[in-house]
Parts: sequence; structure tokens; C-alpha cells
Amino acid sequence: MPTPPPQTSHALDYEMKLLAGEPVKLAEKYQNKVVLVVNVASRCGLTGQYQQLQELHEKYAAEGLAVLGFPCNQFLGQEPGSAEEIQQFCRRNYGVEFDMFAKVNVKGKDSCELYKHLTQLETEPQGPGRISWNFEKFLIDRQGHVIARFSPRTSPTDEQVIRSIEAALQGAG
Repeated sequence: MPTPPPQTSHALDYEMKLLAGEPVKLAEKYQNKVVLVVNVASRCGLTGQYQQLQELHEKYAAEGLAVLGFPCNQFLGQEPGSAEEIQQFCRRNYGVEFDMFAKVNVKGKDSCELYKHLTQLETEPQGPGRISWNFEKFLIDRQGHVIARFSPRTSPTDEQVIRSIEAALQGAG
């Protein structure tokens, strides 16, 4: 029987490792920020979304948005690279400057605790359930609560995503 996700009210109550290997307590590093969590991959038909995620980072980081990329190799092996290869790919091809984390599992019994938590929550426009593919997006408000979940095919610069980000940035913090 799978272990249930921890009972926590904050989506950032986890420690994760950056791509370079340093552990980060998400709640400390991203305190009072609006956070967009995305499972990413370098060899996916949706990989071009890295460019849009970088655009969001450039446009909204000064207002308090943090984009977090979590590489995952669970969807047809579309992220086979090492941490160094992933970093080089993202910087060279998309100029990625937002925080990238170590590879994680986002589905199944070996899913990391962060994703176990994220996928159990009632969210809009997409509700709870397993991650369907690379580039699924979770928006977290300044208090650490997940306020939206967007499907992989929803562009990071989709009007609904932008409205949600801007509303969260204007919220109390």
C-alpha cells in the first residue's frame, strides 16, 4: 500500500536539491513569492515551453515570481541527461536563468514527496490526479497554497496562466 502524502497545508514544506546538488528548503528560499512548479524535459515535443518559462521569469521575477523546473525522465525517457547536461541544454538553447532542480519522479509509487502532495490537491482548472506528461504546471501563492494547475499543453504564456500569475502577484504577501 502506498504511503500517503504528508498532511501539510503548504506546498513548499519540502526540501529539494538544486540541479547542482545543493539542498534547498523551499519554504525558506521562496518565502512570500508566487511559485510556478513545472516538471520539465529536454527531449519532449513541449520542450519549447522552456522559452516561455524563461520569458515569465524575466517579466515577473522582480515582482516576486519564482519559476522552478523539475526535470523528470518518466515520460518515454525524454530527460535522460545528467545534471550538467540538463543545465547546459537549458542555458544554451533557452537562456534559462530560473531555478532548476535535480531530476525527480513525479508519478507512481516512487514519486517525490512534493509531487505526491501537489497531485492530491483540489485545483482548477485541472483537478487532482497523476501528472499526465512533461510540463504540467502548478501555481503556488505567497502563502504556500496551490491555487492553480495547468495541463502540459497549456502554454506558460496562455492568457489564463498569465491572469492567474498576475492575480497571485497582486495578492497579500
